[in-house]
Amino acid sequence: MKFEEETPKPHFVLVPFMAQGHTIPMIDMAHLLAKQGAMVTFITTPANATRIESTIDRARELNLPIYFVPLRLDCAKVGLPEGCENVDKVLGKEQVKSLTDAYSLLHKPLVSYLQAQSNPPSSIISDLCQPWTGDVARELGIPRFMFNGFCAFSSLCRYIIHHERVFEKVADDNGLIILPGFPHHLEISKAKSPGNFNSPGFEQFSEKILEEERRSDGVVTNSFYELEPVYHEAYQKKIGKKVWSLGPMFLCNTDMSAIAVRGDKASVDPKRCLQWLESMKPGSVLYVSFGSMARTVISQLKEIALGLEASRRPFLWVIKSDDEASDIEKFLAEGFEERIRDRGLIIRGWAQQAMILSHPSLGGFVTHCGWNSTIEGISNGVPMITWPHCAEQFLNEKLIVDILKVGVPVGVKSITSRTMEAHEVSVVKRDYIEKAVLKLMGEDTDAKERRMRARELKQKARQAMDGGSSYSNIQQLIEYATTRK
Repeated sequence: MKFEEETPKPHFVLVPFMAQGHTIPMIDMAHLLAKQGAMVTFITTPANATRIESTIDRARELNLPIYFVPLRLDCAKVGLPEGCENVDKVLGKEQVKSLTDAYSLLHKPLVSYLQAQSNPPSSIISDLCQPWTGDVARELGIPRFMFNGFCAFSSLCRYIIHHERVFEKVADDNGLIILPGFPHHLEISKAKSPGNFNSPGFEQFSEKILEEERRSDGVVTNSFYELEPVYHEAYQKKIGKKVWSLGPMFLCNTDMSAIAVRGDKASVDPKRCLQWLESMKPGSVLYVSFGSMARTVISQLKEIALGLEASRRPFLWVIKSDDEASDIEKFLAEGFEERIRDRGLIIRGWAQQAMILSHPSLGGFVTHCGWNSTIEGISNGVPMITWPHCAEQFLNEKLIVDILKVGVPVGVKSITSRTMEAHEVSVVKRDYIEKAVLKLMGEDTDAKERRMRARELKQKARQAMDGGSSYSNIQQLIEYATTRK
Protein backbone atom coordinates (compact mmCIF):
# COMPACT_ATOMS: atom_id res chain seq x y z
CA MET A 1 0.00 0.00 0.00
CA LYS A 2 1.50 3.35 -1.04
CA PHE A 3 0.60 6.75 0.42
CA GLU A 4 0.94 10.10 -1.32
CA GLU A 5 3.35 12.55 0.28
CA GLU A 6 0.60 15.03 1.17
CA THR A 7 -1.48 12.31 2.84
CA PRO A 8 -0.49 11.76 6.49
CA LYS A 9 0.91 8.29 7.05
CA PRO A 10 -1.20 5.85 9.09
CA HIS A 11 0.19 6.19 12.60
CA PHE A 12 0.43 3.13 14.86
CA VAL A 13 1.31 3.42 18.56
CA LEU A 14 2.96 0.27 19.90
CA VAL A 15 3.01 -0.37 23.67
CA PRO A 16 4.85 -3.57 24.64
CA PHE A 17 4.92 -5.24 28.02
CA MET A 18 8.40 -4.44 29.33
CA ALA A 19 9.95 -7.90 29.20
CA GLN A 20 12.36 -8.95 26.44
CA GLY A 21 10.11 -11.77 25.21
CA HIS A 22 7.24 -9.29 24.79
CA THR A 23 9.27 -6.33 23.51
CA ILE A 24 11.32 -8.06 20.78
CA PRO A 25 8.35 -9.22 18.63
CA MET A 26 6.77 -5.77 18.89
CA ILE A 27 10.00 -4.21 17.59
CA ASP A 28 9.76 -6.62 14.66
CA MET A 29 6.12 -5.54 14.24
CA ALA A 30 7.22 -1.90 14.14
CA HIS A 31 9.60 -2.71 11.27
CA LEU A 32 6.91 -4.59 9.35
CA LEU A 33 4.43 -1.71 9.64
CA ALA A 34 7.04 0.94 8.78
CA LYS A 35 8.20 -0.99 5.71
CA GLN A 36 4.57 -0.95 4.50
CA GLY A 37 4.42 2.84 4.72
CA ALA A 38 3.05 3.39 8.23
CA MET A 39 4.49 5.68 10.88
CA VAL A 40 5.20 3.94 14.21
CA THR A 41 5.56 5.40 17.70
CA PHE A 42 7.15 2.78 19.95
CA ILE A 43 6.62 3.44 23.66
CA THR A 44 9.39 2.43 26.05
CA THR A 45 11.10 3.74 29.20
CA PRO A 46 14.63 5.12 29.70
CA ALA A 47 16.13 1.92 31.15
CA ASN A 48 14.47 -0.27 28.51
CA ALA A 49 15.54 2.08 25.70
CA THR A 50 19.17 1.60 26.77
CA ARG A 51 18.80 -2.16 26.35
CA ILE A 52 17.54 -1.84 22.76
CA GLU A 53 19.94 0.94 21.80
CA SER A 54 21.43 -0.95 18.83
CA THR A 55 17.91 -1.69 17.53
CA ILE A 56 17.00 2.01 17.77
CA ASP A 57 20.21 2.95 15.93
CA ARG A 58 19.46 0.41 13.21
CA ALA A 59 15.96 1.82 12.57
CA ARG A 60 17.55 5.27 12.27
CA GLU A 61 20.16 3.99 9.79
CA LEU A 62 17.44 2.43 7.64
CA ASN A 63 15.57 5.75 7.70
CA LEU A 64 12.39 4.00 8.82
CA PRO A 65 9.57 6.12 10.31
CA ILE A 66 9.85 4.43 13.72
CA TYR A 67 10.06 6.79 16.69
CA PHE A 68 11.16 5.26 20.02
CA VAL A 69 9.66 7.35 22.83
CA PRO A 70 11.05 6.73 26.35
CA LEU A 71 8.45 7.87 28.90
CA ARG A 72 9.67 8.26 32.47
CA LEU A 73 8.43 5.47 34.74
CA ASP A 74 7.63 6.61 38.28
CA CYS A 75 9.10 3.63 40.11
CA ALA A 76 9.31 5.39 43.47
CA LYS A 77 5.55 6.02 43.49
CA VAL A 78 4.87 2.26 43.54
CA GLY A 79 7.71 1.42 45.93
CA LEU A 80 10.26 0.15 43.41
CA PRO A 81 13.88 1.33 43.12
CA GLU A 82 14.63 3.76 40.30
CA GLY A 83 15.57 2.00 37.07
CA CYS A 84 13.59 -1.14 37.93
CA GLU A 85 11.63 -0.92 34.68
CA ASN A 86 11.72 -4.42 33.17
CA VAL A 87 10.03 -7.57 34.44
CA ASP A 88 13.28 -9.52 34.37
CA LYS A 89 14.63 -7.13 37.03
CA VAL A 90 12.05 -8.23 39.61
CA LEU A 91 11.59 -11.60 41.31
CA GLY A 92 8.68 -11.49 43.76
CA LYS A 93 5.03 -11.42 42.68
CA GLU A 94 4.49 -8.26 44.77
CA GLN A 95 7.17 -6.49 42.73
CA VAL A 96 5.62 -7.65 39.45
CA LYS A 97 2.30 -6.21 40.64
CA SER A 98 4.02 -2.91 41.54
CA LEU A 99 5.60 -2.80 38.09
CA THR A 100 2.23 -3.27 36.34
CA ASP A 101 0.89 -0.41 38.51
CA ALA A 102 3.84 1.76 37.40
CA TYR A 103 3.12 1.04 33.72
CA SER A 104 -0.50 2.16 34.15
CA LEU A 105 0.80 5.54 35.40
CA LEU A 106 2.05 6.15 31.83
CA HIS A 107 -1.56 6.86 30.77
CA LYS A 108 -1.43 10.65 31.16
CA PRO A 109 2.10 11.16 29.77
CA LEU A 110 1.22 9.00 26.75
CA VAL A 111 -2.01 10.90 26.01
CA SER A 112 -0.19 14.23 26.35
CA TYR A 113 2.57 13.11 24.00
CA LEU A 114 0.19 11.78 21.35
CA GLN A 115 -2.10 14.82 21.46
CA ALA A 116 0.92 17.04 20.71
CA GLN A 117 1.80 15.17 17.49
CA SER A 118 1.19 16.80 14.11
CA ASN A 119 0.23 13.39 12.70
CA PRO A 120 -2.36 12.04 15.16
CA PRO A 121 -2.37 8.30 15.91
CA SER A 122 -4.58 5.97 13.87
CA SER A 123 -4.57 3.11 16.38
CA ILE A 124 -2.85 1.53 19.36
CA ILE A 125 -1.46 -2.00 19.34
CA SER A 126 -0.59 -2.99 22.88
CA ASP A 127 0.33 -6.11 24.80
CA LEU A 128 -2.55 -7.83 26.56
CA CYS A 129 -0.61 -7.16 29.80
CA GLN A 130 -0.94 -3.38 29.24
CA PRO A 131 -4.76 -3.20 29.55
CA TRP A 132 -4.75 0.49 30.62
CA THR A 133 -4.04 1.36 26.98
CA GLY A 134 -7.68 0.57 26.20
CA ASP A 135 -8.64 3.68 28.18
CA VAL A 136 -6.02 5.69 26.25
CA ALA A 137 -7.45 4.54 22.91
CA ARG A 138 -11.00 5.47 23.92
CA GLU A 139 -9.84 8.89 25.18
CA LEU A 140 -8.23 9.52 21.78
CA GLY A 141 -11.13 7.99 19.83
CA ILE A 142 -9.01 5.40 18.03
CA PRO A 143 -9.09 1.57 17.84
CA ARG A 144 -6.98 -0.58 20.14
CA PHE A 145 -5.70 -3.96 18.98
CA MET A 146 -4.51 -6.44 21.58
CA PHE A 147 -1.16 -8.06 20.86
CA ASN A 148 -1.27 -11.60 22.10
CA GLY A 149 2.17 -13.18 22.38
CA PHE A 150 0.64 -16.65 22.08
CA CYS A 151 -0.15 -18.71 18.97
CA ALA A 152 -3.81 -19.30 18.02
CA PHE A 153 -3.79 -22.80 19.56
CA SER A 154 -2.75 -21.56 23.02
CA SER A 155 -4.79 -18.34 22.67
CA LEU A 156 -7.94 -20.37 22.13
CA CYS A 157 -7.12 -22.59 25.12
CA ARG A 158 -6.44 -19.55 27.30
CA TYR A 159 -9.65 -17.81 26.19
CA ILE A 160 -11.82 -20.84 27.00
CA ILE A 161 -10.05 -21.43 30.34
CA HIS A 162 -10.61 -17.87 31.58
CA HIS A 163 -13.91 -16.86 30.03
CA GLU A 164 -15.64 -20.15 30.84
CA ARG A 165 -13.87 -20.53 34.20
CA VAL A 166 -13.18 -24.20 33.53
CA PHE A 167 -11.04 -24.71 36.65
CA GLU A 168 -13.34 -22.91 39.08
CA LYS A 169 -14.59 -26.12 40.74
CA VAL A 170 -11.53 -28.27 40.10
CA ALA A 171 -9.81 -29.17 43.40
CA ASP A 172 -6.85 -31.15 42.04
CA ASP A 173 -4.39 -28.86 40.23
CA ASN A 174 -2.89 -31.85 38.42
CA GLY A 175 -6.19 -33.51 37.53
CA LEU A 176 -6.98 -33.62 33.81
CA ILE A 177 -10.14 -32.08 32.36
CA ILE A 178 -11.44 -32.08 28.79
CA LEU A 179 -11.39 -28.52 27.43
CA PRO A 180 -14.98 -27.64 26.39
CA GLY A 181 -15.64 -26.03 23.00
CA PHE A 182 -12.22 -26.95 21.57
CA PRO A 183 -12.07 -28.19 17.95
CA HIS A 184 -11.03 -31.67 19.11
CA HIS A 185 -10.47 -33.71 22.28
CA LEU A 186 -7.86 -31.95 24.44
CA GLU A 187 -7.02 -32.75 28.06
CA ILE A 188 -5.37 -30.11 30.24
CA SER A 189 -4.62 -29.55 33.92
CA LYS A 190 -4.80 -26.40 36.01
CA ALA A 191 -1.15 -26.75 37.03
CA LYS A 192 0.02 -26.68 33.40
CA SER A 193 -2.25 -23.90 32.12
CA PRO A 194 -1.60 -20.14 31.78
CA GLY A 195 -2.49 -18.41 35.03
CA ASN A 196 -3.21 -14.96 33.55
CA PHE A 197 -2.12 -13.25 36.78
CA ASN A 198 -4.64 -15.14 38.89
CA SER A 199 -2.46 -15.08 42.02
CA PRO A 200 -3.72 -13.26 45.13
CA GLY A 201 -3.39 -9.50 44.62
CA PHE A 202 -3.75 -9.72 40.84
CA GLU A 203 -7.57 -10.08 40.74
CA GLN A 204 -8.30 -6.53 39.54
CA PHE A 205 -5.48 -6.62 37.01
CA SER A 206 -6.66 -9.96 35.66
CA GLU A 207 -10.24 -8.70 35.33
CA LYS A 208 -9.02 -5.59 33.52
CA ILE A 209 -7.10 -7.75 31.02
CA LEU A 210 -10.20 -9.85 30.29
CA GLU A 211 -12.43 -6.76 30.04
CA GLU A 212 -10.08 -5.01 27.60
CA GLU A 213 -9.76 -8.20 25.58
CA ARG A 214 -13.54 -8.14 25.12
CA ARG A 215 -13.49 -4.43 24.20
CA SER A 216 -10.53 -4.56 21.80
CA ASP A 217 -11.01 -4.03 18.06
CA GLY A 218 -9.12 -7.20 17.20
CA VAL A 219 -6.17 -9.39 18.10
CA VAL A 220 -2.68 -9.41 16.58
CA THR A 221 -0.57 -12.57 16.84
CA ASN A 222 2.98 -13.55 15.92
CA SER A 223 1.92 -16.70 14.09
CA PHE A 224 0.86 -17.54 10.54
CA TYR A 225 -2.39 -18.94 9.25
CA GLU A 226 -0.94 -22.00 7.48
CA LEU A 227 0.70 -23.22 10.71
CA GLU A 228 -2.59 -23.66 12.58
CA PRO A 229 -5.63 -22.93 10.34
CA VAL A 230 -8.10 -24.94 12.47
CA TYR A 231 -7.18 -23.08 15.66
CA HIS A 232 -6.98 -19.68 13.95
CA GLU A 233 -10.54 -20.06 12.65
CA ALA A 234 -11.85 -21.43 15.96
CA TYR A 235 -10.20 -18.63 17.98
CA GLN A 236 -11.54 -15.95 15.66
CA LYS A 237 -15.04 -17.44 15.88
CA LYS A 238 -14.86 -17.77 19.67
CA ILE A 239 -13.87 -14.13 20.31
CA GLY A 240 -16.03 -12.71 17.50
CA LYS A 241 -13.22 -10.46 16.26
CA LYS A 242 -10.65 -10.49 13.50
CA VAL A 243 -7.37 -12.21 14.37
CA TRP A 244 -4.49 -10.67 12.44
CA SER A 245 -1.69 -13.25 12.18
CA LEU A 246 1.38 -11.25 11.11
CA GLY A 247 4.14 -13.77 11.76
CA PRO A 248 6.73 -15.02 11.87
CA MET A 249 7.52 -11.35 12.48
CA PHE A 250 11.24 -11.84 13.10
CA LEU A 251 11.61 -12.69 9.40
CA CYS A 252 11.44 -8.92 8.75
CA ASN A 253 15.16 -9.02 9.66
CA THR A 254 16.54 -10.02 6.29
CA ASP A 255 20.29 -9.67 6.86
CA MET A 256 22.63 -11.08 9.49
CA SER A 257 23.57 -7.68 10.94
CA ALA A 258 19.89 -6.95 11.68
CA ILE A 259 19.42 -10.38 13.27
CA ALA A 260 22.57 -9.93 15.38
CA VAL A 261 21.30 -6.75 17.11
CA ARG A 262 17.81 -8.01 18.00
CA GLY A 263 16.94 -7.80 21.67
CA ASP A 264 19.39 -7.29 24.51
CA LYS A 265 23.12 -6.72 24.23
CA ALA A 266 24.88 -10.01 23.44
CA SER A 267 27.02 -11.62 26.14
CA VAL A 268 29.40 -13.01 23.51
CA ASP A 269 30.75 -11.53 20.28
CA PRO A 270 28.44 -12.73 17.48
CA LYS A 271 31.51 -13.25 15.26
CA ARG A 272 32.99 -15.72 17.73
CA CYS A 273 29.68 -17.55 17.92
CA LEU A 274 29.45 -17.74 14.11
CA GLN A 275 33.02 -18.97 13.79
CA TRP A 276 32.27 -21.80 16.19
CA LEU A 277 29.07 -22.74 14.32
CA GLU A 278 30.99 -22.66 11.00
CA SER A 279 33.42 -25.25 12.41
CA MET A 280 30.59 -27.77 12.94
CA LYS A 281 29.01 -30.14 10.41
CA PRO A 282 25.61 -29.19 8.89
CA GLY A 283 22.65 -30.27 11.06
CA SER A 284 24.90 -31.53 13.88
CA VAL A 285 24.58 -28.89 16.64
CA LEU A 286 22.02 -28.93 19.45
CA TYR A 287 21.12 -25.44 20.71
CA VAL A 288 19.99 -25.26 24.37
CA SER A 289 18.26 -22.12 25.67
CA PHE A 290 15.32 -21.43 27.98
CA GLY A 291 14.51 -17.86 26.93
CA SER A 292 14.99 -14.46 28.51
CA MET A 293 13.09 -14.97 31.77
CA ALA A 294 13.88 -18.51 32.94
CA ARG A 295 16.69 -18.98 35.45
CA THR A 296 17.98 -22.52 35.96
CA VAL A 297 18.95 -23.74 39.45
CA ILE A 298 22.43 -25.21 39.76
CA SER A 299 21.19 -28.74 40.49
CA GLN A 300 19.40 -28.70 37.12
CA LEU A 301 22.39 -27.12 35.35
CA LYS A 302 24.52 -30.07 36.48
CA GLU A 303 22.02 -32.60 35.09
CA ILE A 304 21.83 -30.74 31.77
CA ALA A 305 25.62 -30.64 31.55
CA LEU A 306 26.02 -34.35 32.22
CA GLY A 307 23.14 -35.29 29.92
CA LEU A 308 24.65 -33.26 27.06
CA GLU A 309 28.07 -34.74 27.71
CA ALA A 310 26.71 -38.30 27.68
CA SER A 311 24.89 -37.69 24.36
CA ARG A 312 28.25 -37.05 22.62
CA ARG A 313 26.53 -34.52 20.31
CA PRO A 314 27.90 -31.00 19.59
CA PHE A 315 25.97 -28.32 21.50
CA LEU A 316 25.69 -24.58 22.08
CA TRP A 317 24.30 -23.96 25.57
CA VAL A 318 23.03 -20.61 26.89
CA ILE A 319 23.15 -20.47 30.68
CA LYS A 320 21.08 -18.08 32.79
CA SER A 321 20.80 -18.59 36.52
CA ASP A 322 20.02 -16.66 39.70
CA ASP A 323 22.44 -18.88 41.63
CA GLU A 324 25.82 -17.51 42.62
CA ALA A 325 27.97 -17.17 39.49
CA SER A 326 30.93 -18.53 41.48
CA ASP A 327 29.06 -21.81 42.16
CA ILE A 328 28.30 -22.28 38.46
CA GLU A 329 31.82 -21.38 37.37
CA LYS A 330 33.26 -23.76 39.96
CA PHE A 331 31.16 -26.62 38.61
CA LEU A 332 31.99 -25.85 34.97
CA ALA A 333 35.68 -25.54 35.80
CA GLU A 334 35.77 -28.93 37.55
CA GLY A 335 36.63 -30.61 34.28
CA PHE A 336 33.34 -30.25 32.38
CA GLU A 337 34.41 -27.44 30.03
CA GLU A 338 37.69 -29.18 29.36
CA ARG A 339 35.95 -32.48 28.54
CA ILE A 340 33.53 -30.90 26.03
CA ARG A 341 35.97 -28.31 24.66
CA ASP A 342 35.98 -29.72 21.10
CA ARG A 343 32.20 -29.98 20.72
CA GLY A 344 30.56 -27.56 23.13
CA LEU A 345 30.21 -23.78 23.39
CA ILE A 346 28.76 -22.23 26.55
CA ILE A 347 27.33 -18.68 26.56
CA ARG A 348 26.59 -17.07 29.91
CA GLY A 349 23.78 -14.52 29.56
CA TRP A 350 22.16 -13.22 26.38
CA ALA A 351 22.68 -14.92 23.00
CA GLN A 352 21.53 -13.87 19.52
CA GLN A 353 19.09 -16.72 19.17
CA ALA A 354 17.63 -15.95 15.74
CA MET A 355 21.14 -15.80 14.29
CA ILE A 356 22.08 -19.13 15.88
CA LEU A 357 18.89 -20.95 14.82
CA SER A 358 19.30 -19.81 11.21
CA HIS A 359 22.76 -21.35 10.90
CA PRO A 360 23.06 -24.51 8.71
CA SER A 361 24.97 -26.36 11.47
CA LEU A 362 21.86 -26.37 13.72
CA GLY A 363 20.10 -29.72 13.97
CA GLY A 364 18.01 -29.39 17.13
CA PHE A 365 16.74 -26.94 19.75
CA VAL A 366 16.11 -27.62 23.46
CA THR A 367 13.49 -24.99 24.23
CA HIS A 368 11.26 -23.81 27.10
CA CYS A 369 8.46 -23.55 24.49
CA GLY A 370 7.93 -19.80 24.87
CA TRP A 371 6.19 -18.70 21.70
CA ASN A 372 9.02 -16.48 20.38
CA SER A 373 11.47 -19.37 20.63
CA THR A 374 8.95 -21.82 19.19
CA ILE A 375 8.14 -19.69 16.13
CA GLU A 376 11.86 -19.00 15.55
CA GLY A 377 12.58 -22.73 15.69
CA ILE A 378 9.69 -23.51 13.31
CA SER A 379 10.69 -20.76 10.86
CA ASN A 380 14.22 -22.12 10.66
CA GLY A 381 13.12 -25.72 10.21
CA VAL A 382 14.73 -26.87 13.47
CA PRO A 383 13.13 -29.84 15.34
CA MET A 384 12.78 -29.33 19.09
CA ILE A 385 13.16 -30.98 22.47
CA THR A 386 10.38 -29.48 24.56
CA TRP A 387 11.11 -28.37 28.14
CA PRO A 388 8.19 -26.11 29.21
CA HIS A 389 8.55 -24.10 32.41
CA CYS A 390 5.33 -22.15 33.02
CA ALA A 391 2.56 -19.95 31.53
CA GLU A 392 1.24 -21.26 28.18
CA GLN A 393 4.41 -23.22 27.47
CA PHE A 394 2.84 -26.61 28.27
CA LEU A 395 0.12 -25.84 25.71
CA ASN A 396 2.78 -24.91 23.13
CA GLU A 397 4.44 -28.24 23.88
CA LYS A 398 1.21 -30.03 22.89
CA LEU A 399 1.18 -28.12 19.59
CA ILE A 400 4.86 -28.89 18.87
CA VAL A 401 4.77 -32.58 19.84
CA ASP A 402 1.21 -33.80 19.21
CA ILE A 403 -0.14 -31.55 16.44
CA LEU A 404 2.84 -30.42 14.35
CA LYS A 405 4.91 -33.49 15.27
CA VAL A 406 8.25 -31.65 15.15
CA GLY A 407 9.27 -32.17 18.78
CA VAL A 408 10.33 -34.69 21.42
CA PRO A 409 9.31 -34.06 25.07
CA VAL A 410 12.08 -34.25 27.68
CA GLY A 411 9.48 -35.31 30.25
CA VAL A 412 8.78 -32.24 32.43
CA LYS A 413 6.19 -33.13 35.08
CA SER A 414 5.54 -29.78 36.79
CA ILE A 415 5.99 -26.03 36.40
CA THR A 416 9.18 -24.12 37.18
CA SER A 417 9.10 -20.39 37.86
CA ARG A 418 11.64 -17.77 38.92
CA THR A 419 9.81 -17.22 42.22
CA MET A 420 10.26 -20.85 43.32
CA GLU A 421 12.91 -21.90 45.84
CA ALA A 422 15.58 -24.34 44.59
CA HIS A 423 14.16 -27.21 46.67
CA GLU A 424 10.71 -26.74 45.05
CA VAL A 425 12.02 -27.27 41.50
CA SER A 426 11.43 -30.72 40.01
CA VAL A 427 14.78 -31.55 38.40
CA VAL A 428 14.88 -33.45 35.08
CA LYS A 429 17.60 -36.10 35.36
CA ARG A 430 20.52 -36.52 32.96
CA ASP A 431 19.28 -39.89 31.62
CA TYR A 432 16.05 -38.29 30.34
CA ILE A 433 18.04 -35.48 28.74
CA GLU A 434 20.47 -37.85 27.02
CA LYS A 435 17.60 -40.04 25.78
CA ALA A 436 15.70 -37.03 24.30
CA VAL A 437 18.86 -35.72 22.57
CA LEU A 438 19.63 -39.09 20.98
CA LYS A 439 16.01 -39.46 19.86
CA LEU A 440 15.88 -35.99 18.29
CA MET A 441 19.31 -36.07 16.66
CA GLY A 442 19.17 -39.72 15.59
CA GLU A 443 19.00 -41.25 12.13
CA ASP A 444 15.98 -43.56 12.50
CA THR A 445 12.78 -43.14 10.47
CA ASP A 446 10.99 -41.10 13.17
CA ALA A 447 13.86 -38.60 13.41
CA LYS A 448 14.13 -38.23 9.64
CA GLU A 449 10.37 -37.70 9.26
CA ARG A 450 10.43 -35.14 12.08
CA ARG A 451 13.16 -33.21 10.27
CA MET A 452 11.22 -33.37 7.01
CA ARG A 453 8.08 -31.95 8.67
CA ALA A 454 10.21 -29.18 10.24
CA ARG A 455 11.62 -28.26 6.81
CA GLU A 456 8.09 -28.12 5.34
CA LEU A 457 6.97 -25.71 8.09
CA LYS A 458 10.00 -23.51 7.43
CA GLN A 459 8.95 -23.20 3.80
CA LYS A 460 5.34 -22.35 4.76
CA ALA A 461 6.55 -19.73 7.27
CA ARG A 462 8.65 -17.93 4.70
CA GLN A 463 5.91 -18.07 2.08
CA ALA A 464 3.47 -16.47 4.56
CA MET A 465 5.78 -13.45 4.94
CA ASP A 466 6.88 -13.30 1.30
CA GLY A 467 3.65 -12.12 -0.31
CA GLY A 468 1.49 -14.72 1.47
CA SER A 469 -1.13 -14.63 4.24
CA SER A 470 0.86 -12.65 6.83
CA TYR A 471 2.03 -10.12 4.25
CA SER A 472 -1.59 -9.56 3.20
CA ASN A 473 -2.71 -9.26 6.83
CA ILE A 474 -0.18 -6.48 7.49
CA GLN A 475 -1.55 -4.49 4.54
CA GLN A 476 -5.16 -5.14 5.57
CA LEU A 477 -4.47 -4.15 9.19
CA ILE A 478 -3.03 -0.80 8.06
CA GLU A 479 -6.04 -0.23 5.82
CA TYR A 480 -8.51 -1.20 8.55
CA ALA A 481 -6.89 1.06 11.15
CA THR A 482 -6.86 3.97 8.71
CA THR A 483 -10.54 3.67 7.80
CA ARG A 484 -11.80 2.62 11.25
CA LYS A 485 -10.77 5.82 13.05
